[in-house]
Amino acid sequence: MRLLAALSGGVDSAVAAALALEAGHDVTGVHLALSSSPATLRTGARGCCSKEDARDASRVADLLGIPFYVWDLADRFRADVIDDFVGEYAAGRTPNPCLRCNEKIKFTAVLDRALALGFDAVVTGHHARLHEGALRRSADAAKDQSYVLAVLTPQQLARTVLPLGDLTKAGVRAAAAARGLPVAGKPDSHDVCFIADGDTAGFLRERLGAQPGPVVDAATGAVVGGHDGAYAYTVGQRRGLALTVPSPDGRPRYVLSVEPGSRTVTVGPGEALDVWTVRARRPLWLVPRPHPLACEVQLRAHGAVHACEVHEEDGAWRLELATAARGVAPGQAAVLYDGERVLASATTG
Repeated sequence: MRLLAALSGGVDSAVAAALALEAGHDVTGVHLALSSSPATLRTGARGCCSKEDARDASRVADLLGIPFYVWDLADRFRADVIDDFVGEYAAGRTPNPCLRCNEKIKFTAVLDRALALGFDAVVTGHHARLHEGALRRSADAAKDQSYVLAVLTPQQLARTVLPLGDLTKAGVRAAAAARGLPVAGKPDSHDVCFIADGDTAGFLRERLGAQPGPVVDAATGAVVGGHDGAYAYTVGQRRGLALTVPSPDGRPRYVLSVEPGSRTVTVGPGEALDVWTVRARRPLWLVPRPHPLACEVQLRAHGAVHACEVHEEDGAWRLELATAARGVAPGQAAVLYDGERVLASATTG
């Protein structure tokens, strides 16, 4: 097959491209330029969207002897990922920008362009497996990325190649070292790539401005603090609340809800975060829709898995959990699994 390898500049995408090439495919590398102002990106080779990554991706392509291009997708990235990120927080939700980047950039903008240019599929370094058309968890549970790929359509998955699904992260690094790839020891990225200093609240404040409001205790209704913007808080948050009135029993308080309209952040005890019913909208099925359905659901990246029953109501889901989930924030993905196989995804809230 003629494959377009998305080279991020990290070790995973490098090994994925190498394995595709060794499997006999015709491989071309492409690096995505996602910032119109590269100087705003963080430095330090972190493996995703840093200043050094285009250089590292080019070095990998050169070593593999494959054609290499840089595609400027900064405008699409700003509109579909950054603006979406800001808008979701402003609406009191907690988005996952990596999930949105996969959905809108890597597997829509890139795949559409690749197919238009005559490529058969896109190959990436995601840790997940595709088996007989089904998306499955990675062999490395600690690095599994099936959760952030569950937003892809069956048509997109059919045009995707994931060579790393049967490898552990240690195996990927060993494979890179054995092939002399210069990124074999490059650290993984764990930050939001477009927030260079890691200060999400400050990033949002620059774009949304100060929007002061009260922090309210759920049990008493009393104002126990204040804030400069409800958008800086997420359900389940404990740190950074700056409460002026301690709880009567001395126990810590957590964010229970965020109301952007009234600019109110409500806090309370940890057990108040436990939920047994989760509602989710905009479901996307990757398999024929079974009914009724008992399966498992994952509610955040690398989060716990809960047995559940799925009930469809007016095109949305009501998930009845067998065990309580703590701190389910609206705007996250609810991904259904049957063991290792991904069944569907939807958005909480």
